[in-house]
Amino acid sequence: MPLDPRPRRPLAATSRDGDRVTVLELFFDLVFVFALHQGVGVITHGKHPLESLGQALVLLALVWWSWSSYAWLGNQARADVGIVRIAMIAAMMLVFVVGLAIPEAFHDLPGGLDGPLVFVIAYLLIRVVHGVVYLTIAGPDRALRKQVAFTLSTAFVPAAVLLVIGALAGDGARLGWWAAAVAYDFLVVYVTARVGRSWRVKSASHFAERHGLIVLLALGESVVAIGADAAEEPVGVGIIAGAVLALGLATALWWAYFVRLADLVEESVTERPEQDRYVIAVDVYTYLHPVLVAAILLVAVGVELSMPTIEEGRAIGGFAAWMLVLGLAVFLLTTVLLRARAARSWSLPRIAATVMLLALGPLVSGLSALAALGLVLAIVVAALATERLAVRA
Repeated sequence: MPLDPRPRRPLAATSRDGDRVTVLELFFDLVFVFALHQGVGVITHGKHPLESLGQALVLLALVWWSWSSYAWLGNQARADVGIVRIAMIAAMMLVFVVGLAIPEAFHDLPGGLDGPLVFVIAYLLIRVVHGVVYLTIAGPDRALRKQVAFTLSTAFVPAAVLLVIGALAGDGARLGWWAAAVAYDFLVVYVTARVGRSWRVKSASHFAERHGLIVLLALGESVVAIGADAAEEPVGVGIIAGAVLALGLATALWWAYFVRLADLVEESVTERPEQDRYVIAVDVYTYLHPVLVAAILLVAVGVELSMPTIEEGRAIGGFAAWMLVLGLAVFLLTTVLLRARAARSWSLPRIAATVMLLALGPLVSGLSALAALGLVLAIVVAALATERLAVRA
């Protein structure tokens, strides 16, 4: 019998330093943005603002953990080759199901499947696929296989049990169970990542680009939310002015992250040996970047709740004001922490702006939408301009 001359396709292709984000990963991120959009809807359509905020943050944390798992997977092996490609496509479909189930995650609607259970099962399948594929591509690296297995058994399995209990519990108890699952998973993974020291960042440029793109997509989601909400109102001078100010805020957040800071963080990871990169990568990318994304979404909520008040001629109110100032303050503070972790330097203008925004929260609640948006935009721009001038001096 003649031998098959065709070469066997590789099970996976190990990532190399200098690899960039693949088109499949970008496609995956677009589905992830849909889940983010659904999470924002939990806040804007909720009957009880603070409870809805807590629910949305827990859901977004779980969605982030799904995305982050595959960001790490795509850094170990190319996402568009072999078994990893299959896993990415499967996870992408499951993330879409998670997004569909988000509106019913805490309050199941009559008819159809059980919303909380659909959400949890889809989420757990995302994590199971990730764990199986990670173990497979680890190949002969016994230390990595042991680390993955240890993390799955100590972090994922107990958290999964808490999530299932929460899904089966009543609506009132679900938030507590799921918040405990998120806190436990995040904490144990953070600790075990430092103990095992078997994880690797194969390509710092890929990891930086991957996380930079997700920040950009979150900003894009905020722009879409601004435009969609403005489009529901009759086009007038006030609506146009509000939309321009809101877009100015999104631009300021883009500037705060992408001008110098993103490159600085990438350089801090790149300059370290491969075996040491993961420690700082876990800090700046896996644990600080979700805070950036959440902060952007809070700003989008604040803007979305403020826009309808423009034509009504009334103050934006307490909840919209605090979503706006809290989102901006958290975003700026997180960029400060990113810079401190990456370059061991602090941005005093951004710290000052953070304090000022939080102090002005009660005042902003009594302002009109245009005045509120103009005030917070002026504070952020002033901080960034002061920082820029100090660098040039």
